[in-house]
Amino acid sequence: MGETDVEQVTLALLDAANDKDSDVQAQVRKSILTLGNEQPDRVLAMCQDYLLKHPKLVVSHRVVILQTIELIVSSKIDAITYPRIKSIISLASDEMTRSKEVVPDWQQAASNILVAVGNKHINDIMEEILSKFQPGVLPHFFVVQTLANLSDSNVYGMVPFLNAILGTMLPMLSLIKQDNMKWVFSSALCHFSDSILEYLANLDKAPDPTVRQDTFSSEICAAFDILFNNWLQSRESKLRLTVAEAVGSMCHLMASDKLEEQIPKLIPAILALYKKNNEHYIISKSLCRVLDASVNMGSRVLETQLDSLIFALHQQVSSSVDYSNPPTVKNHNEVLRCFSLLANAFPDRLVMFVLQKLENSNERSRFGSLAVLRHLINSSTSMMETKKLLILASIRQPMADHSNKVKKRVVQVISAMAHHGYLELDGGELLVRFIVQHCALPDTYQRGQKPADPEEVTNEALRTMCDNTLHLLTTTVARLADVLWPKLLYYLTPPQYSNATTPLCKSLIVLGQKKKENKEPTFIIDFSQEVNLPSPQTLMIKLLVNAAFPFNTRGHGAPSLSLLQILSINIHRNTEAVWDKEIPHLLTVLEESTAESLDKKSWDENLLKLLSKTLVAVDDDTWVCQFAAEATSYLSTYNNALEEKSFLYQCIGVTLQQSFNKNFVKKQLQEILLTARHNDDVERKGVALGIGLCANSHLEGTLAKLDEFGKSDAFKKSPSIFNLLKDRNDVELEKVKSTLILCYGQVAVNAPPEKILNRIDQDILRSISKHFNTKDLTMKLSLIQSVGLVAKAISECVKKQGYVFSRKQELIAVMQDFIKAEPSDALRTPVRHLVMSTCANLMPLDPPLSENESFDLLKVCVNSVFSLPPETHTPEKTTKDDEVLDPKQRKALYKDTISSLHELLSSVLANDPTPDSLQSVFKHVECWLTSTQDHERKRAISATAHMLTHYLENMTVKNVVSFHNLGALLGRLSPRCSDPYFAVRFTAIDCLYILLSIQLRYEGFALDYKDDAVEGLLLLKIQLENPDHSILYKTCSELTKVMSKRLPQQQMTTLVFMLFEGLVDSQTNCCRASAVILNTLLKNRGGGLQEMVPEMLEVLHVQLQSIAEEQVRVAVGQTVLIMASQHLQIVVNTLVEQPLPYDSWTSEMWMALGADPIVASQIIEMVMEKLAVMAPYVDKKESMIRGGTTKVATHKPLAMTCGLKDLLLNGQCQEPALSKFPQLFACLIVRMAGSVGVSAPKDINTKRTAAIHVAGVAADALRILLARAQLDEVLKRLDEDKAWDAMKEQSTHNTGVTLLARAMAKHAGPRLPAIVECLCPSLNNIYECQRITVTAFFSELLNHHVATELMFIDVLMNNMMERISDPCCTVRMLAVRGLGNIAVGSPEKVNKYAKELLAAMSSGMEEKDDPGKLITLEAMSGLSKVLLYLDKNNVHLLVVYIFMKIKPFLESENDEIRCASIHLMGKLSKFGSGEPVFKDQIHNVLVSLLLHLVDPNPHVVKACKYAMRVCAPMVGSEQITTMFQNHLYEDKSLHYGEFINDLTKYLIQDFPGMLNFYHISVLQFFKSNWSEVRAGAAMFIGFLLGNLPEEHYSHLNMGTITKGLVMLLQDPDPVVRVKAAEAMGHFH
Repeated sequence: MGETDVEQVTLALLDAANDKDSDVQAQVRKSILTLGNEQPDRVLAMCQDYLLKHPKLVVSHRVVILQTIELIVSSKIDAITYPRIKSIISLASDEMTRSKEVVPDWQQAASNILVAVGNKHINDIMEEILSKFQPGVLPHFFVVQTLANLSDSNVYGMVPFLNAILGTMLPMLSLIKQDNMKWVFSSALCHFSDSILEYLANLDKAPDPTVRQDTFSSEICAAFDILFNNWLQSRESKLRLTVAEAVGSMCHLMASDKLEEQIPKLIPAILALYKKNNEHYIISKSLCRVLDASVNMGSRVLETQLDSLIFALHQQVSSSVDYSNPPTVKNHNEVLRCFSLLANAFPDRLVMFVLQKLENSNERSRFGSLAVLRHLINSSTSMMETKKLLILASIRQPMADHSNKVKKRVVQVISAMAHHGYLELDGGELLVRFIVQHCALPDTYQRGQKPADPEEVTNEALRTMCDNTLHLLTTTVARLADVLWPKLLYYLTPPQYSNATTPLCKSLIVLGQKKKENKEPTFIIDFSQEVNLPSPQTLMIKLLVNAAFPFNTRGHGAPSLSLLQILSINIHRNTEAVWDKEIPHLLTVLEESTAESLDKKSWDENLLKLLSKTLVAVDDDTWVCQFAAEATSYLSTYNNALEEKSFLYQCIGVTLQQSFNKNFVKKQLQEILLTARHNDDVERKGVALGIGLCANSHLEGTLAKLDEFGKSDAFKKSPSIFNLLKDRNDVELEKVKSTLILCYGQVAVNAPPEKILNRIDQDILRSISKHFNTKDLTMKLSLIQSVGLVAKAISECVKKQGYVFSRKQELIAVMQDFIKAEPSDALRTPVRHLVMSTCANLMPLDPPLSENESFDLLKVCVNSVFSLPPETHTPEKTTKDDEVLDPKQRKALYKDTISSLHELLSSVLANDPTPDSLQSVFKHVECWLTSTQDHERKRAISATAHMLTHYLENMTVKNVVSFHNLGALLGRLSPRCSDPYFAVRFTAIDCLYILLSIQLRYEGFALDYKDDAVEGLLLLKIQLENPDHSILYKTCSELTKVMSKRLPQQQMTTLVFMLFEGLVDSQTNCCRASAVILNTLLKNRGGGLQEMVPEMLEVLHVQLQSIAEEQVRVAVGQTVLIMASQHLQIVVNTLVEQPLPYDSWTSEMWMALGADPIVASQIIEMVMEKLAVMAPYVDKKESMIRGGTTKVATHKPLAMTCGLKDLLLNGQCQEPALSKFPQLFACLIVRMAGSVGVSAPKDINTKRTAAIHVAGVAADALRILLARAQLDEVLKRLDEDKAWDAMKEQSTHNTGVTLLARAMAKHAGPRLPAIVECLCPSLNNIYECQRITVTAFFSELLNHHVATELMFIDVLMNNMMERISDPCCTVRMLAVRGLGNIAVGSPEKVNKYAKELLAAMSSGMEEKDDPGKLITLEAMSGLSKVLLYLDKNNVHLLVVYIFMKIKPFLESENDEIRCASIHLMGKLSKFGSGEPVFKDQIHNVLVSLLLHLVDPNPHVVKACKYAMRVCAPMVGSEQITTMFQNHLYEDKSLHYGEFINDLTKYLIQDFPGMLNFYHISVLQFFKSNWSEVRAGAAMFIGFLLGNLPEEHYSHLNMGTITKGLVMLLQDPDPVVRVKAAEAMGHFH
């Protein structure tokens, strides 16, 4: 390669070095570097020359070239000749200092070259630099900067020069006036000092180990004086910081006496910088170095600066640290390092200072002091040993701080103290208490809220930190075990530590478990010695109550139980066996539960059983009595947690059961009744539950105590009441009475059954009945509950002994009065719920109620509940005392109220389970079933289902009797199966199932008998989930069949007329269901209603006129539509004349006509006949002015097509449709062809264009026809391909028809011969659109072997040959496509038609009337397919002719033509093998194919890969053949660069003589229209040059190549420029 070529290329690259695209810039630099690495001297010389010849080059351009020089020098320093090094040094020095002004980028780039060279040639560099660093003259800025950087990059080379440099530099310092020069000199001095220190620290590696610190001391001291005394006072902050940094570094090199002398001035000066600068890290770093140097030399004067030092450092450490800003973090760490240095030198002073600062209440100050204290505790262990007690005393001040930020830092300090033995000392327990207190913090924010200030330390964050700290202290600091155990137990019982229970328990479990396993004596707690600890009884009480609410206060249930198990022998020696057996089971329940899923009632019962078993095991009445006494006195701690308090009352009740001391029991009951807070509902219930449980063992004593309390001063309106109730002045008398009333109820239900009956009248009811006239709501609720409990107690007793409850009617009357007094428009209280539950408990008791009494009770209760607004309704407050329930409470109250009504209805039915009784109860519910309100209907149907279920389960059939009201009940309930409200219809089907099950029982079948039809009703429930009307009505029809089968004939009339009423139900859905049920019923059972038919028709006629809902009219009209079969012609003619598009009624009529196969067949014949002879459209002028025509559909054919479509929708017309399938298919496809792009006609009446898609109607009809023919696979394929949408639109119609033909050929082959026969006549139609559609259909059929299999290929081929000369261009194109398709569908027939096929394809490629080259494209594509199967002797003579024909298309701008021509070339290869002339043709196009491997079109790329792979054997090189066949697979990715690189190597080896041809071919593509191809051409040339041996360079025209690449380097596309630059990198 000539030198001029390399120089030209390098010059072009240098010109492009400042390209606007960063990728091009990078590649240019890389290529220059590549050339430079190969020929460093030559390229460096060119870079130098370029810079010298272009003195006015823009700075950015110069910078890139200088940076490139630096890279070459850095990587090839050893290969560059010494003269070149010298000239590079000279150039860089000149570039760096040419401008007196500072131009950073330019001069820095030049400086970097000098530094790079200096790594090897330090002496030459210093010679050059020092020539510009002369005494008495201020040097250039970058001269000094370069010296500084050299001292960094080549420490061992530079340090020997530094003494001289410092000697020259010192006099200059006083001459400097400008800040930037002061900055660079300061920076240099800093670097020099750091280099010297590094040199001294590594003397064993240094070239001159005799160098000592004092070598530089005097110069450094002199420089220090100027920097410190003059420059440090600068106004420029950047300079001040650099000077400070330099001063810090220089201190280590100063003589000790000099440094000692400077300290009193130096430290204040550095500290003063904090106020003058915002960036503090450099200052702190400098200060740290000064202190390090001072402490190391044992400075005496440092102590005089201590106060100001630690004051300033404290300010720094107290400033906030932004962890997202690294300099603030670094500054904080440097300041802490300063404190460490000072602490080691002056421990007492420093610790006293920090501890005094802790007393300052300022948040930041404390924050900083705590940071220092923590740092010192961790880093200066030995020094702090004697200060422990002092620190313990001082930490109390910040512990009392209110700031969470300070507390967080306190916790960190405590954690550090714990690890260093502080907590074992006297006063350490206060630190433990602090941690526990903050484990108990309440939440700052509600769940989901976030703090506005991201730096805020929330209670949650602090609490979590304390939890983790307590856990760590427990698990990682072994010596704390005896500090924490058992003292942590103290914090379990005081209420203020409740929120810390979970972490406390977990820590105690870990400690206790370890001590227990290791059998440590300290595990056993001596409660008499540990006076601060709660008693074992109190501990057990607290943990048991915690367990009752396991998911409260951060899930304290499981840890409390686990701790209880660990503590077992510490609570009592007899508890261990019971708890080891019972508690694990309870813990398992908790593990498997959530707060929502836990059955609270069952859980409480299990815990009370655990308590009972424990007390039995303890077997010590004194201990039990103490437990009860402590539990009673502990009640007050739960005054703010009443649910917990209620549970504790129950615990006391269970405990008193186990006590044998009757006097003690009475005393505790007295204490409970007197101290209870009667104002609260929850507490009243808790007291009653506790006293009730006590009565189980102490009935006499309990009743006596209640009677005594009822007669006491508490119930007399005298001042003494308040004394008796311990000054609880806010207690209302009614609330105390309410508690007493509830207690009697609980006593009744808990007392032994054998003892209670005698006491109900004389003790219990006597005590509560005197309050029945109260107006107070609380008392009223208590009375209702108590009466219910009494009734429940009696019910349990009468199972064993008879009893007539004489006061039953009186109590029910009182209950009714209570419910009548409730407001009808709101549910605010549980009165309704409690009254109905109580009445339900009273109903079974003797004597029974009269019919009127039952009627009144049910009427009052049902209406009171059903009329309530929905539960989502929020009632308005009517008085200020009304409580507004939250949604959760309201939902629970509604649920309880509805359940208690069901309970009452069941209770009434249970007394008399007969059809009459059922009807009498049902009539109260019946009217609500047709309510307009969803919630009322839901309540009614739910009550009905509950009632019927109870009836079925409890009915007794003594004789085989009739269920006489079955018809009426079915008539009312069956339409509800279609109710719009899902819950109603779902329950309605259950009601029908139960009704028919009841009927089966009355018919004499056994209880376990299962009727298949009735059981089938349950399966219908699944269908009811779908709100789709058609599914609901089908379900109604199916359930009607079941009803019809089981319904006695005599009840038919009742049912039918009930259903007539259902046609005008308040819910439209139910109207429709009534119609469906009615029609189904009449079809099945109408034969027996002859005499009723006239009346039924009359009623139907009247009802039909008043039904507005269209679907109901259609459903009811089904019977009338059947008669239309008698007047077919008139019906059809009438429907055809209906305005288009048809309304739903007309469409339904058409569809109904399809129900009769004979009628449907006649209509299909009629429509096909008319469509064949009638014009599909007429051409109408768009306007008189514009001219042009629009195709408008003719009315009758369009209307008939619409009718045919609707007719085919009826599934029963399948048989007639299939019998005429070929004719109907052909008719519809031709009709669709004549409808594409056709407008709908105007309506005669409105003169508006009908809103109908003309082609869409035919397409829909065809689609339905395919469905009728059960061609599901065809439909599935067409839907997947979106063929229907394509067929409807003019632009995509042919594609859609092709997809239709393809689907038919694949999945409906046997039907095609008849269809083809029916379609052939249409190819001669006068309508061009119809010829196009049929040709497209036939063309695709030839693509499938079915044409040969079913022997209609000749018909298709003959028709395609005829269409080749069709006047329509589109028809000719489709015909050529069809002829090509034969190669795919029937390859064995290709040679039979060889002559015709080749003639047709050749003429297609020469087609002149082919505006979009579509025929040409089809001809090439078709020929590609045909060539696969043609015999060689049929093609042999035409190969080169065809090759020459297609070569011009290789560079066509049309992607498809380019792709097809390349593909065809590949197909031709098999006919040219062994022919030299074909091999030449392959080589002629090889470059084109290779470059189109990066064609922008992926299909062209795939075609190139295919063509090159199949042509590979003809290339004449085994290596290239193997390469093509291994790498060029269509679906595999190709690394183009590697591929071309390897290929050029083989081309050079195997075809050296053709290199000239190849590179000339490639150069032609430098001007390609596609940037990808231009880039590929540049790569090709690059790799060709890179791999070419020198002896072959003569084959190439390097001048042309160079010129071409230089041109590409200016290409508008950056990718091309990158590749051109990359290619230039190979010019070496």
